[in-house]
Amino acid sequence: MTDEILELILHRDATMTEDALRKVYTEDEDIKVLLDAECYSLFAGGKRIRPALTLEFCRMFGGEDSAALPFACAVEMIHTYSLIHDDLPCMDDDEMRRGKPTNHKVFGESTALLAGDSLLTGAFEVAASNSVVGSDISAKAVAYLASCAGRYGMVGGQIMDLEGEKKKLTLDELLKLHSLKTGALISAASVMGALAAGVEMTDPRMEDVVTYAENIGLAFQIVDDILDKTGNAEELGKNVGVDAEHQKNTFLSFFTIEEAQFYADRLTREAIDAIRKYKESETLCAIAEWLATRKK
Repeated sequence: MTDEILELILHRDATMTEDALRKVYTEDEDIKVLLDAECYSLFAGGKRIRPALTLEFCRMFGGEDSAALPFACAVEMIHTYSLIHDDLPCMDDDEMRRGKPTNHKVFGESTALLAGDSLLTGAFEVAASNSVVGSDISAKAVAYLASCAGRYGMVGGQIMDLEGEKKKLTLDELLKLHSLKTGALISAASVMGALAAGVEMTDPRMEDVVTYAENIGLAFQIVDDILDKTGNAEELGKNVGVDAEHQKNTFLSFFTIEEAQFYADRLTREAIDAIRKYKESETLCAIAEWLATRKK
């Protein structure tokens, strides 16, 4: 698959997700500032990789877009909440995200905090209200999403990240940190897509889904670490060198840039090997390759 075709597919998936997300919101003047703050970050652009994974896994296993879209919206809402909170002064204290001032710089810390809270709770409402798949699958999806977003998933990875500042972690600790902070939500996106297509959690196919997701999650983070060192703020849409400023452990604490890229490439091959046997896997394979070679 060419980069141009993949770009068109990702654009289509992002547009579908954004159209569905807009339907979540209705005007209410009494809470206008909250809605504005949520939408400021939610519709600020970005790669929309997580909802694309949800849609593409559903398609690969023969499901309908309408079944996957509520789950795609939910995972993007949680991802956006995590970015808003991650940028707060009490966390990474970032001033730029996706080429724009961060949420708290525009709306203030209190509103940014509540915008993140609202996106998180709203995500579960959207996922649980998926009438296309029915209550049984929705419940399984919500439970899996909650486990990936919470203390044993993304939030757990975030606290490991904060606790790890200014001290030396082992490579195993760093791998666990990023498998939770970055990888868990990517796993949620992928698994929910398979669930939307009717794949049960006990189905052997789900093991392949998780293997793919875990590997591209780590590869994604490795490339992020490389770009934080080699990229520029204008291209990335966010400040660079932040990890070094906060004295964080990264994959470049253990590897050279070349070694880290080799590691990301190996993880990508393992991800592709897990799903290439499925007839409609071409797009997901192309996404994995693109994530490992991206420059922004």
